[in-house]
Amino acid sequence: MIKEREYKTRRDNVVKNLSDNSIAILLSAEYKTRSNDTQYPYRQNSNFYYLTGFKEDNSCIVFVKLKKSMKTILFVQKKDEMLELWNGKRLGEQKAKEKFLVDEVYTSGELETKLKEILVDKKSMYYDFDSDNEKVREIKNYSKQVTSYTNIAKIINKMRLIKSSSEINLIQKAIDITRKAHHQVMSLNKKDKMEYQLQAEIEYTFKSNGAYSDAYTSIIAGGNSANTLHYISNDKPLIENELILIDAGCEYEYYASDITRTVPVSGKFSKPQKELYEMILNVQVQIIEMIAPHVKRSELQKKSEELLCKGLVELEILKGDCKKLIKKKKHKKYYPHGIGHWMGIDVHDEAPYKDEKGKEILFQEGMVLTIEPAIYVDKDDKSAPQKYRGIGIRIEDDILVTKDGFENLSVKIAKNIFEIEDLFKNK
Repeated sequence: MIKEREYKTRRDNVVKNLSDNSIAILLSAEYKTRSNDTQYPYRQNSNFYYLTGFKEDNSCIVFVKLKKSMKTILFVQKKDEMLELWNGKRLGEQKAKEKFLVDEVYTSGELETKLKEILVDKKSMYYDFDSDNEKVREIKNYSKQVTSYTNIAKIINKMRLIKSSSEINLIQKAIDITRKAHHQVMSLNKKDKMEYQLQAEIEYTFKSNGAYSDAYTSIIAGGNSANTLHYISNDKPLIENELILIDAGCEYEYYASDITRTVPVSGKFSKPQKELYEMILNVQVQIIEMIAPHVKRSELQKKSEELLCKGLVELEILKGDCKKLIKKKKHKKYYPHGIGHWMGIDVHDEAPYKDEKGKEILFQEGMVLTIEPAIYVDKDDKSAPQKYRGIGIRIEDDILVTKDGFENLSVKIAKNIFEIEDLFKNK
């Protein structure tokens, strides 16, 4: 778990990045309506959570930066017995003062009054341009003195690039739970089952092992459905002798995992499936081994495209010279996406890929990213050999950049053909 002292350090680092005579405001997430008077389960704004670890709505963190001083103020929902009867207990102002290492705590009802006082002589305001709600637009009208507006999310997102040991431990915990879920469905007899039945097994395993929710909607794509990259309907029957692409990861204490495995319905890969799978796995292994401090993500992308194109030519899915094929982007038909992305509090962490000058950010110790090469051959692709049509394969792991190289945080999740078939055989 992350201790309050670490959250305070993050907040202090935010204030250090603010200009003098400024105020920064970050609001909690609001409940989202599902239909009529029902709501989706609440999830805190990721940046707000990163700075506070606080999971309640109707809250706000305010930073005040003067030339020779700085102050952090937290606003929380007041205690109200009737509201708590319907919606659950609240921490309240007094307990918040005891829990959080901030300078002042007030109720959310006092936010407008306090901000009007603070904003009287401030020249600059920082807020989240994308996530903050209608309340910010009201706040901007409280003072005519403010002449400069800056997106605070850019400051926080940059901080989120490097994970602390506490964050890495939470990511590892999420991955360990996700491993149990993937192994559970790998070992199942999947004949005559529906995609959603596997999804149910995965989500049950998540929750029964302490993961409140999935990190994203699971993809359970049997057969040709795997060639739809964001397939989430999960409503088709699983067909004997086809593959299932399973992209599923849980969220543990707000930290994500993101794992993809592709497994046979029957428990055994056919020869064409094995040929394509081993080619992609070999590429993934080589790309992961490139990861180290000072390496660029674009270098991994370029190498993955070269290796996958070479494999496609060897399997006669593509024909011609690899360099020419890549120049004409012919390989993109089968590998249209990136090699991976940052991961943390969000499964697609909003940390930047380029610095303020537009230069690509080099890998540093403490960064976490996915590596997910893939090949998608649609069933109607007449240019591909018949034996590969309808096969979509993606293999994805979560990688930590270390001082001297990398650590595959998901290395214990079965991945090679022997491991996957053995799990099914010894179910």
